[in-house]
Amino acid sequence: MKILDGKKLSNQIKDEIAVEVRQMKERGEKVPHLAAVLVGTDGASLTYVGSKVRSCERIGFESTLIHLPEDTTETYLLAKVAELNANPDIDGYIVQLPLPRHIDEEKVLMAVHPDKDVDGFHPTNFGKMALDMESFVPATPYGIMEMLRRNGVETSGKHTVVIGRSHIVGRPISILMSQKAEAGNATVTLTHSRTKDMKSLTLQADIIVSALGVPGFLTADMVKEDVVIIDVGITRVPDASRERGYYIAGDVDFEGVSKKASYITPVPGGVGPMTIAMLLKNTLLARERHNAKN
Repeated sequence: MKILDGKKLSNQIKDEIAVEVRQMKERGEKVPHLAAVLVGTDGASLTYVGSKVRSCERIGFESTLIHLPEDTTETYLLAKVAELNANPDIDGYIVQLPLPRHIDEEKVLMAVHPDKDVDGFHPTNFGKMALDMESFVPATPYGIMEMLRRNGVETSGKHTVVIGRSHIVGRPISILMSQKAEAGNATVTLTHSRTKDMKSLTLQADIIVSALGVPGFLTADMVKEDVVIIDVGITRVPDASRERGYYIAGDVDFEGVSKKASYITPVPGGVGPMTIAMLLKNTLLARERHNAKN
């Protein structure tokens, strides 16, 4: 069994980007600039955005954090999005989800200009991805594909079962795994809450990508020997005995499933760090596209 160490791989990718940024500076060129919009004080969002800002500093990107109060109106947020769209200094930006309930997430994400949508959530980018056209691939699925590719995990002809059909992970990864690509050419089954007898499907799977958000959902009796496990789940489970008052759990019962797996991602330290690394790669790509147009 091999641990797919997302933390180690993400640091390697960041180092590669840092070299490119140093070369840009030596040539006197503008370095990539990533902005993040955060509304409210959600703990997980604060942690995630903080990691993005620190990563930008480490590799030499410029970064801007726009932190707005919980009671920010939808109109004001949309105005901020329009400002970012029009700002030529910003190569790409993200609007951190979830947004407060009084704000329509879909309306906000639709307002992000596709050329600056480094999260890859805009329908224009999603549609291009589905058609094998150049686009911004959502950062988490992008990270999973890069992890499989760089670790030499064979995917061609394999049966991949995806658990969860969200637009952020489940649906895009099901498309990417089936595409004609180095880490693709798999036969994909997309499962969800209405799937009947999911266990019969996961027992057939050579690769399982779980993005359900239910701690410990996938157990050892649901997988076959030598399965490849990609655990995207990351849930804060309350635990008063711990200093933080919680612990982080994935969708997979790591203790049991790891005994049967050929490859497995840990939680934390697996897919999570890769998401940030690929967001940075998307920002680098955005900067290159902007330069090509100007």
